[in-house]
Amino acid sequence: MNGTENKISLDDVREKYLRKNQLLFSRDSACLRDLIRLICAQKHRTIVMWAFTCVAEPVTVLRHAYPEDPRPEEAVRICKLWAEGKVKMPVAKKALLSVHAMARDVDNPRDCALCHAVGQACAAVHVETHAVGLAFYELTAIVRELGIEKCEDAVDEKINFYLSTLQIWQERIDSQTYSWADFLLDDSRVNKELLLWKKRSKSP
Repeated sequence: MNGTENKISLDDVREKYLRKNQLLFSRDSACLRDLIRLICAQKHRTIVMWAFTCVAEPVTVLRHAYPEDPRPEEAVRICKLWAEGKVKMPVAKKALLSVHAMARDVDNPRDCALCHAVGQACAAVHVETHAVGLAFYELTAIVRELGIEKCEDAVDEKINFYLSTLQIWQERIDSQTYSWADFLLDDSRVNKELLLWKKRSKSP
């Protein structure tokens, strides 16, 4: 934190927490406005690389907590192959559904949220609107672990990580030699998160 003028607002998150909502962050969360705006300005490939970078920590946490359960790592592995055009969507969808199913098998609210975070990150390969779901669920996991009264600094740090990581990939995406599926190489496709943002902006 750099001072009170930069403090994030978690008022909407606190309301959801007190109402015992399962998911504590959304596109209406004040603290995520800058991130969503930045996502709206990106190529699909940039968002995919951002999601794969950011999902590494949730996967690591889940691996340590459930060393016998390969579903999070397997979802990431298969969806990376999907992004490379080496497997088709039905194969990737099966892996995505598997990691979301893992959320029903764990008792820890933090870990349940992290399972969904992995699924959302991997699904960013399909469409950009899933990417911010990583943030919704990973930040929810942070609040579940630390409590609403002690989570502000950790949430702020994680959001800054999201922003800086996305800016790095924005700068690097056209210079790296990653093997892409054809549908991710088509930069003429409109960013679906941007379309959603415009639609929401016009809503009364």
